Amino acid sequence: MESRNTKESIFKHLDWSVIVLYLLLVAAGVVSIYAASYDFDNASVFDFEEFSGKQIRWIGLSFFLGLVLLLVDSRMYETYAYPIYFGVLALLLVTIFIAPNIKGSHSWLVLGPMSLQPAEFGKFATALALAKLFSGYNFALNAAKINYVKAGAIIVAPILLILAQNETGSALVYLSLAFVLYREGMSGLVLYAFVFAIVAFVVTVKFTATAILGATTGQFVILMLIELTMIAMAAFHSKHPNAARMLGLWFGATLLIDVLLSLVGVHVPGLPYFITVIIIGAGYCVYEYLKTRIIKLWFIVAGALVAILFMFSVNYVFNSALQPHQQMRIKVALGIEDDPLKAGYNVNQAKIAIGSGGFSGKGFLEGTQTKLKYVPEQHTDFIFCTIGEEEGFVGSVAVIVLFLILILRVIAIAERQPSAFGRVYAYCVASYLILHLCINIGMVIGLCPVIGIPLPFFSYGGSSLWGFTVLLFILLRIDASRRNVRNY
Repeated sequence: MESRNTKESIFKHLDWSVIVLYLLLVAAGVVSIYAASYDFDNASVFDFEEFSGKQIRWIGLSFFLGLVLLLVDSRMYETYAYPIYFGVLALLLVTIFIAPNIKGSHSWLVLGPMSLQPAEFGKFATALALAKLFSGYNFALNAAKINYVKAGAIIVAPILLILAQNETGSALVYLSLAFVLYREGMSGLVLYAFVFAIVAFVVTVKFTATAILGATTGQFVILMLIELTMIAMAAFHSKHPNAARMLGLWFGATLLIDVLLSLVGVHVPGLPYFITVIIIGAGYCVYEYLKTRIIKLWFIVAGALVAILFMFSVNYVFNSALQPHQQMRIKVALGIEDDPLKAGYNVNQAKIAIGSGGFSGKGFLEGTQTKLKYVPEQHTDFIFCTIGEEEGFVGSVAVIVLFLILILRVIAIAERQPSAFGRVYAYCVASYLILHLCINIGMVIGLCPVIGIPLPFFSYGGSSLWGFTVLLFILLRIDASRRNVRNY
């Protein structure tokens, strides 16, 4: 365990490179907020009536909060990880009932002159709880199936509560913790299934107007992916090369037959045909299991059937579970529909702003799109378009590089931790940062649907800034004490 450290030793062993990166990003953030909300009549960046001035106050409080977190004994974070987690869950539950309705969401607590979003603080609480779970005596994710249930429950609980607040974007952030589970031993098949689900959703929704061999393009792509996945799982996961060869011959021959029939004018209903082919392939895997007793062959059968069911459920979920404005945002992002005056307005204006910046930008406070307020909420979720317009390609790349250096540094900190608690917590921080960076910038440039995820340290708001400050400074405190922690 950790010995008693003096305050001097705490600061001596801090990773100051992370603090420097944090300060650079926070400073760049407040400058960007000032540029995005610049008012010619109140030109001072320190005007506390303007967004930049308010953000400076949040930054000052964040510095104080960071100092307090560094002075707390690092063992306290592990000891009270579960109480903190359940306390935040309780806060998320209460928020559902007492938060006012703001743009259809009940996710903000109004405390006098300020508002806080508890979902932002759920990130560090969930990271602590997950780290605490993995630091248990002889705990290993693959040791028992119940361990997957425990880890999954810790991640899913805040997601459900945040979804109940009608705050989809904040809930999706927690899915990034799947990368932490992968780092700690989760099968790559689970991560592949997650990626497969995303691809299946996109192609099913997007490619419905065209057809290939009697099936819609989306259905054909998914069915071919299922067949290729079954072959790969037989070859590498079950280590049954004969099954892989037979599946490859079967799928290849049936595809060739379908192509030849279509060339001679014989119409074959594509969807039932390929589903029948896959089911016969799954039946063959059952036959091979009865001969060889290779239990992993059942994974191929189960995976194929689940994938087919998922394919059929996509349209139902898209049309029934998502609200109309969410459907429109996805359609606009996927290029299915063009709605430049409504759902696509923000993204179109953001792309115009970024594109107009060119290579070196128009210059600080010289952005016309920014000054004329063409992009709504430009100081929050769309703050990156201000950077793109005024600082151009050079400034945009510089910001992304700063984030990448920070993420790589956090991963380096994770790998040098002597304890599972510190390692898992650090990977949680890295996962949050990666998803926020990719989704926010992807949203601004039109690669992702608009789901309201802020750019860390840049987007205006105290909740996001405080949330990421807590995440980073708890990590710094744990890392500063790593020399006094036993390896377990």
